[in-house]
Amino acid sequence: MARLSDATSPYLLQHADNPVDWWPWSEEAFAEARRRDVPVLISVGYAACHWCHVMAHESFEDEAVAKLINDGFVAIKVDREERPDVDAVYMTATQAMTGQGGWPMTVFATPEGDPFFCGTYFPKVNFTRLLQSVGTAWRDQREQVVTQGAAVVQAIGGAQLVGGPTAPISAELLDQAAAGLIAEHDTQRGGFGGAPKFPPHMNLLALLRHFQRTGSDAALEVVRHTAEQMGRGGIYDQLAGGFARYAVDATWTVPHFEKMLYDNALLLRAYTQLWRLTDDPFARRVADETAEFLLRDLGTPEGGLASALDADTDGVEGLTYAWTPAQLSSALGSADGEWAADLFGVTAGGTFEHGSSVLVLARDIDAASPELVARWRDVRARLLDARAQRPQPARDDKVVAAWNGLAITALVEYAQLTGLFGDEAVALASVLAERHIVDGRLRRVSRGGVVGAPAGVLDDYGCVAEAFCAVHQLTGDGKWLTLARSLLDVALTRFSTGSGGFYDTADDAERLVTRPADPTDNATPSGLSAVCAALVSFAALSGEERYRAAADAALATVGPLIGGHPRFAGYAATVAEAALSGPYEIAVALAESDELLTAARKHAPPGAVIVAGAPDRPGVPLLAERPLQNGATTAYVCRGFVCDRPATTVPDLLARLNP
Repeated sequence: MARLSDATSPYLLQHADNPVDWWPWSEEAFAEARRRDVPVLISVGYAACHWCHVMAHESFEDEAVAKLINDGFVAIKVDREERPDVDAVYMTATQAMTGQGGWPMTVFATPEGDPFFCGTYFPKVNFTRLLQSVGTAWRDQREQVVTQGAAVVQAIGGAQLVGGPTAPISAELLDQAAAGLIAEHDTQRGGFGGAPKFPPHMNLLALLRHFQRTGSDAALEVVRHTAEQMGRGGIYDQLAGGFARYAVDATWTVPHFEKMLYDNALLLRAYTQLWRLTDDPFARRVADETAEFLLRDLGTPEGGLASALDADTDGVEGLTYAWTPAQLSSALGSADGEWAADLFGVTAGGTFEHGSSVLVLARDIDAASPELVARWRDVRARLLDARAQRPQPARDDKVVAAWNGLAITALVEYAQLTGLFGDEAVALASVLAERHIVDGRLRRVSRGGVVGAPAGVLDDYGCVAEAFCAVHQLTGDGKWLTLARSLLDVALTRFSTGSGGFYDTADDAERLVTRPADPTDNATPSGLSAVCAALVSFAALSGEERYRAAADAALATVGPLIGGHPRFAGYAATVAEAALSGPYEIAVALAESDELLTAARKHAPPGAVIVAGAPDRPGVPLLAERPLQNGATTAYVCRGFVCDRPATTVPDLLARLNP
């Protein structure tokens, strides 16, 4: 039966024609396992995952392996991006059992969902033996299997218990976090740790805000160095813009080629803010190209941004992106081919497979002469045209609410400084408001203009509410603040632990074997960090203190994590820097000139909220009772809705922002 054929997930659709009799995640699947008295095989992955494709081709498309699965198990296929709650529960079990995790994730569970054996990718021979062994154990050692499953559930429930030590946000705590990040910085190659190397976007955002608050040159240097190394490396697409998921080496040279929406959204913010604070033309160029990549390559016809571009092209990693010297010369001619090989680090030996190379930027083109810059732009355009003739990676075109929220916030921050893509950010927000909010609750995904069934989890509520707060600041339209409030009220009512923190799923969501509550920032902000970001911004925009109190209480629950393990609390530290700063509330009552608004956006302290418009504009609390002074544009710099003297000149405004 082709039970996956109606799925909204491209990942599930990839498996719809497998000989494996897949079920989508559902109570009916577990009921079928109970009826047949067989264990459940839960396979979790995502559309852009290279090793998911490998295991699918080796095992799930094989008739003999499929027969073993169909005869002995009920097989459930899960898209981790569509059901992050399911993924979180079983990833915790996998890590507890094996000491590591990853995708594809392979879990054997009882018909009640209790995991008793977990792993990741298994080659076909190993997987076949495993299926046979698990089947034998289920038949001959049932009691031990069930007991082990119950023990695993108890263990992972204990690992995710809420409550524990807290630490209120303080300057000392954030100084400790910044010092920890600075100490772990790879002073040679940038970033943190060795291979594989992931873009540390949230840590960079935290360090940028720390620099703003404290003036720490060391914090700024970590960001500057890491941003330069990444932006000149192969992890960055030197032709089309956009960052790959991670580098397989420690030098940022050879990427794992999938491009994720969330990475590029967060990196757009980091490069935009780095440019704002330093006027570095390199940072501005990377921000420009990343914003263009998001809208050009991930925009969907129905509105919204797609989740990812695949790691593979026709089953081969890097087929679209890697070059040999001969290929450069074929596309450009001999002279330009040699010049491009030198510029992009393409050698006869190669840096990738089969003598090919991933393009890096081996020369400082941003500081070059106008003639060299013109040649670089021409060469790059011709190479991109040639690359377009190659097979292209597939695209996972589902729209994930949280990740679109991250992109909207990034595009708003970019638009506030450049004047570009603001309308596109508002249009994306409208898609979330009109399509993903159903009966007052968020849905996680949509595809092809149709909203999916999976309920929004905590990071959806946080990231989308933060995006709505950002759009409110960009447009001065009160409806976005109202929408943000409605989502935050759901988060506070349905996701709260009752002791300051948050669960990742709502109290009326589908019951899993445990209720996940992971406060760590990993590839994306944790749900808790995302909600705290929205709460801090909303409180500053609305003046409603209870939302700020909720943010402070939640941040205190991750205070020990921020201070002790800052690499895994980057977004929480970013939010905490804003909270410690105030954040400042800047209201610009507009007459004809927008010079003060431009200055406010350029020089605002960390995490400040900025709203501009006519005085007393309806639905905009920050503009209430903020009149023009002598008919001129007037800026009000406030904290906790208590304002300094109004400013009507840029020097006066800067004096208020830097007391």
